[in-house]
Amino acid sequence: MHEFPEKAQERALRALWSPPTRPARGPQRGLTVEAIVTAAIDLVEAEGLAALSMRQVAARLGVGTATLYTYLPGKAELTALMLDAVTGDGPLPHEWPGDWRAKLTSWARDDWEAYRRHPWILELSSAGVAPGPNQLRWLDSALRSLDGTGLTEAEKVAVIESIDGYVRGLATLHQPPDGTTTDGATATEIERRNRLLRELVDFTQYPALAQAIRKGAVPYVKDQFEFGLQRLLDGVAALIESRRAGG
Repeated sequence: MHEFPEKAQERALRALWSPPTRPARGPQRGLTVEAIVTAAIDLVEAEGLAALSMRQVAARLGVGTATLYTYLPGKAELTALMLDAVTGDGPLPHEWPGDWRAKLTSWARDDWEAYRRHPWILELSSAGVAPGPNQLRWLDSALRSLDGTGLTEAEKVAVIESIDGYVRGLATLHQPPDGTTTDGATATEIERRNRLLRELVDFTQYPALAQAIRKGAVPYVKDQFEFGLQRLLDGVAALIESRRAGG
């Protein structure tokens, strides 16, 4: 897990909001901060977040590690810029077609697929990385999706945070332990695990769970994303209707 103590947070914020236009020292060597961030993202896409280091990124760019430090002071700044860069990919929430519910549904599905394709984003985003321009642009857009619903500003923020937390949480739950693939356990692996559980566990001690399993509702195996998302949005819709009715 990458952590960002106070001083690193301050440096990351400065890199996000006041990026250097040229290296602090030494020759430019034709590099840009954007090229360094792209190389870092390519590295973790290929080898996973554990492989990320200033040395490895420098090697990918064909320069010395010291050269990288003339552009970015350290890894905290680099990871903050990486997360902000991937946040800027794809449509903003308010740009999706349809009403508020269609927009939030499309945004949630898009993020769900992104987390499954790029599980390293989950680890970075859970580490308290400083918010950058793309992240605040995204939040502004998400709140705009709820314009005209009658919700208070506090309720809009709560709705966005609830949906975002749901998507991130379920994506984390379904993320493989090593974080290297988005496919999850194969059918063979699931059956092997379940067979061992049947040998080891007396399910009569867990009658509600045993009944669910007998009916084919095995917890934490089937993808429940769509079901949970729609029930969450049902609750938001009910709140919007109550606001329109003067509740």
